[in-house]
Amino acid sequence: MKFEDLERRELQRGTQRLSFVDAVRGRVPVLLQHGLCGGALQTAEAFPDDPALRLLTLECRGHGASPLGAPEDISIATFADDVIALIESLQLAPVVLGGISMGAAIALRIAVHRPELVSALLLVRPAWVTDAAPANMQPNAEVGELLRQHAPEHARAIFEQGATAQQLAQGAPDNLASLRGFFERQPQAATAELLTRISADGPGISPDEVRALECAALVIGSQADAIHPLAHAMDLAALLKRSRFVEITPKSVSREAYLRDMHTALATFIHEVLP
Repeated sequence: MKFEDLERRELQRGTQRLSFVDAVRGRVPVLLQHGLCGGALQTAEAFPDDPALRLLTLECRGHGASPLGAPEDISIATFADDVIALIESLQLAPVVLGGISMGAAIALRIAVHRPELVSALLLVRPAWVTDAAPANMQPNAEVGELLRQHAPEHARAIFEQGATAQQLAQGAPDNLASLRGFFERQPQAATAELLTRISADGPGISPDEVRALECAALVIGSQADAIHPLAHAMDLAALLKRSRFVEITPKSVSREAYLRDMHTALATFIHEVLP
């Protein structure tokens, strides 16, 4: 879907202003959340251009056009509460709810705690299963700590000389490209807060709670991805009683094939599970 086709709107939660985008047209609302340090551009690119599907994305605090707010409020739980507020304010429930990476953790938390709001789940390249601070999030935390302590240029120089960058260059070059982009992201302080706080966080749910979910779920994973391990996607698909697992082309192999596979998987699943 083209980002320019989305209408930008705002949600006010107390003193916190939140930006969201809405395709407006389409009979099936699909609320798809972005990943850590991403935004609505990421979800628009990943979403199929299907006239029946209405894409919405809330830009989490400190992402896109949404201000960071108080650093102590930065958590997956807070982000999930913000998404719940959007669903309720627009009277969308039940909605097809999903997300990419961090967005998948947000969606899964909402499905567990507010199942009446969710008609189906889309979990794309999940970075968490249920545990907090998984080892695969350590590269993000490392970059966040470097940005807390150094100017961006110096922080990146230190990172490039370390073991993490060398390992990712060999096995997960797309992850490395994303991490390098964080050194240029502004504001620097907000980026450092997001990377360190969210990397140490988790969805705050248990495997048994995931097993108890009744909604249909699509879980998408790919290889050559150290921050979003294929094993995490497979583990979640195994926990969910009504799941479909789809493996797509890694971005590092072909970005065009990755997006094509994503669009096909999302559209096919949504049309099959909803009347």
